Amino acid sequence: MKFLKKVPIHLDWKIAVITIISTLLLMVDYYHQLTPWKALDRTILYLFIPMAIILFLFREKPVDFGFGFGDWKAGIIITFTCILLISPVLWIIAKGDSNMQEYYQGQIKGLPWTTFADLLGWEFIFRGWLLFGYARKFGPEALWLQAVPFALAHIGKPEIETLSTIFGGFVFGWVALRTRSFVYPFLIHWYVASFTIIVAAGMFG
Repeated sequence: MKFLKKVPIHLDWKIAVITIISTLLLMVDYYHQLTPWKALDRTILYLFIPMAIILFLFREKPVDFGFGFGDWKAGIIITFTCILLISPVLWIIAKGDSNMQEYYQGQIKGLPWTTFADLLGWEFIFRGWLLFGYARKFGPEALWLQAVPFALAHIGKPEIETLSTIFGGFVFGWVALRTRSFVYPFLIHWYVASFTIIVAAGMFG
């Protein structure tokens, strides 16, 4: 407590809004289904609501939160490099882990558009709203700060997948900061999710 008395507490109201709203949105997503389609729920909660706050409360530009193509040349190179590197790993895990196969059975219908709709808002809240919002105050430490809630939001999925997400979230965050855009980690995540489901569901034998 003596330490606290010596340190002045100056809270950044935007950081508080980003943290509180993000936490509440994740909780609402977990406990409620607002529409007949979970993917639509997540687009509303994780894309439309943060975007409305950016525009009308913060009065800032969405591009400052990674909503744009950023450095598209680097983005394309990084995206395809990540896809090439991660594909063999995904294949081995999805084919070798019975929990992955059991969890993703029956999710093949509608691919790849189901994963596209599900992950668009999901990536924006972590690799746009949270990452760029935190980075302006905490710098590169924002990479870990956004990776923690991202990992916790995976609890309930297969263990091997959940354990990897703290590191995957960091890498996705790095890609977003490097390219100044949430688009490229979204594309990578979209591929990862779709490919994992296809392999785990036994589409390749």
